[in-house]
Amino acid sequence: MAVAAATAGAEVLRSLYGGALTRFAKAGDDFATDADLGAEQAIRSVIASAYPDDAFLGEEGGLTGAADAQRTWLVDPLCGTRNFAAATPLAGVNVALRTGDGLTAAAVADPFTGEVFSTGDALAPTALSGLVDVDFDGRPGWAAAMVATEEFHSRFGLRVSSTSLALAWVATGRRAGYVHAGDVRDSVHFAAGMALCRTAGCVVTDLAGRPVAESADGLVAAADADTHAALLDAIAGIPR
Repeated sequence: MAVAAATAGAEVLRSLYGGALTRFAKAGDDFATDADLGAEQAIRSVIASAYPDDAFLGEEGGLTGAADAQRTWLVDPLCGTRNFAAATPLAGVNVALRTGDGLTAAAVADPFTGEVFSTGDALAPTALSGLVDVDFDGRPGWAAAMVATEEFHSRFGLRVSSTSLALAWVATGRRAGYVHAGDVRDSVHFAAGMALCRTAGCVVTDLAGRPVAESADGLVAAADADTHAALLDAIAGIPR
């Protein structure tokens, strides 16, 4: 179901890409577009048709259903709205199912390549690329200081991309790691990507190496234990 829902959202985004978009102001300088809204509605319709009693937490529409529901879908219909609005083909669709056992199914769809990465795939992470995506949202000064450390720049190449695709690329061996300084617990932006990484056998912790579910202190997703240790070494010397 996660794959079908993410695919439906991606189809909407493909149909609207490059055209005139209406923007809707959100908090601060953030905004959504009619592409975000249309993709979320398509995803919601697919899920509701199969599981009408499930709760649904969407980036744009918020929560429908009980806050303590046994099954809740976490959905970010367009991760990379600024890129999409600027006709830059770097964005993704995130769909994840949270049950009492945690995140049990997830998919990330790339509307531009047609690829869909899911927890049902045979994922094969590797640190061979040596590339690490660092998210500068939230604490840009901290992120800049971290990537300037000798531990980081002597070993890794820096990239910055969309949250959902970056985590999917770690799970599939296209990136060695991903770092974000912010609270990612129960986030529609991160749930699907983290589920992919865990399914693939990646190392997923907070910035101090603790379980993400127990901490609001960021996210480190690494292809293997050695890469994870190297990233924690780079992070360790930067005050938080």
